Amino acid sequence: MGSERVNLPPGFVFSPTDEELILHFLYPKAFLLPCHPNIIPDLDLSLFHPFQLSGKALSCGNQFYFFCKYKKRRVTESGYWKEIGVTESVVSAEGKKVGIKKYSVFKNGEAPHGTETSWAMQEYHLCSSGFNIQGSPKPDHKSKWVLCRVYEKTMDSEDDDDDEDGSTELSWMDEMYMSTLDEEEEEEEISFPN
Repeated sequence: MGSERVNLPPGFVFSPTDEELILHFLYPKAFLLPCHPNIIPDLDLSLFHPFQLSGKALSCGNQFYFFCKYKKRRVTESGYWKEIGVTESVVSAEGKKVGIKKYSVFKNGEAPHGTETSWAMQEYHLCSSGFNIQGSPKPDHKSKWVLCRVYEKTMDSEDDDDDEDGSTELSWMDEMYMSTLDEEEEEEEISFPN
């Protein structure tokens, strides 16, 4: 990405589909084509723990986007990225397979005995069969660029539905209000007749 930074307009939300990430961002990067606006930076995955990506990667909500060169061993100072064996095809609107998406989780400690964290990564790779266009430039095979989407997993809403009593969790303000109601009821019950 270099030193140029793009000032995005207020309200801009970066929310591309898998197909858009492959065709509009990873494809130009791998084929050494210009990409405008050039908003996704290049990072070395081994230099950062996932929580350190803020301010370095393109962020939108709790998701961080960046390019990096593919490495089999993705080890950082405090842990490593472990592929979980899930791979999905990325298919264009025309039905052509244009890439694949691999899933990884971040584990603290040394492989293979690390402790799994709540950090996950989707790693996008080009599929060469989807780009057999005559006159198309050849990809930069030496670089083996991938596009990464890193995010922190949150508890699923399904877990909240498993409460035994079927109750919902209250906010702290609601809890304060409910406790004042309980105190008022107790005072009424304790009051003595005149």
